Amino acid sequence: MADAPSDPPTPERLVAGLVRLLTVEPGAPMHFTGKPQKGGVGRVFGGQVIAQALQAAQATVGDGKEAHSLHAYFLRGGKEGPPISYEVAADFDGRSFANRRVVASQMEEDGTSRPILNLTASFQLPEPGLEHDDYTMPDVPGPEDLRSDMELRHEYAEKAGISGTARAMMLRPRPIEMRTTDKLHWMNSEPRQPCAHSWFRAAAPLPDDPALHRAIIAYASDFTLLGTSALPHGLSWMRGELVGASLDHAIWFHRPARADEWLLYATDAPWSGGGRGFNRGRIFNRAGELVASVAQEGMMRRRAPKA
Repeated sequence: MADAPSDPPTPERLVAGLVRLLTVEPGAPMHFTGKPQKGGVGRVFGGQVIAQALQAAQATVGDGKEAHSLHAYFLRGGKEGPPISYEVAADFDGRSFANRRVVASQMEEDGTSRPILNLTASFQLPEPGLEHDDYTMPDVPGPEDLRSDMELRHEYAEKAGISGTARAMMLRPRPIEMRTTDKLHWMNSEPRQPCAHSWFRAAAPLPDDPALHRAIIAYASDFTLLGTSALPHGLSWMRGELVGASLDHAIWFHRPARADEWLLYATDAPWSGGGRGFNRGRIFNRAGELVASVAQEGMMRRRAPKA
């Protein structure tokens, strides 16, 4: 039975909701609170926690310094519903560089506050310098020539007979529009090379706030990445064949970029083993310039068959 949307949210509403989600609220000095995803169920999306933690760090750095890298470790899976607390430590403030350390925590039912993520971000005052760029943007079809990820999701849900909560999660309207040139792990059951290419952008225009654009790029960088290491095995989390979770996540911001303009996310996975998969990502703008690099290792285990 085809999906009959009832008053679906507009792209503008979806993106406004994403901006609100990633706007952390200040409390005590160096302490911020991140809102929960509206209507979210299950485990918090890792990209949301990274982006909110980056926003908390960015809010404490002045003098024109901009985030150029972040390194994060996921400690526990966060739960949708309760807000997330972000405590920031100013470990270094120099003339050119600054460093911030962020601990994201969530309150358990017993009243205990438990950390779910540690993030360190480095900031630099922009300056001219020696330049080279050794990466060439992959030659792939442009986003105008590709079908939307959501259209493919609707087709897959119908074909696979997905229903209930899993269907609602898969087809939930998203503020990030994606278009892939390859078959991602959930589209494909045949082993293939561990690489993928997807275009992404915010589904509607964003405010002219460079810090927000960095946060949304960080948010989107958690899409498609871990699944790249599943491609050589022909397995998928969406089909219930794998158990997985992100273990760490690193981003290097090379040059400014707008998250509401098409960006190409080229991912590859050079290794998997020992219950883990290692994944890399390169993000290019439409001019073919490398704007960010990403790396992530995640837990990846074959799900044991039910007895």
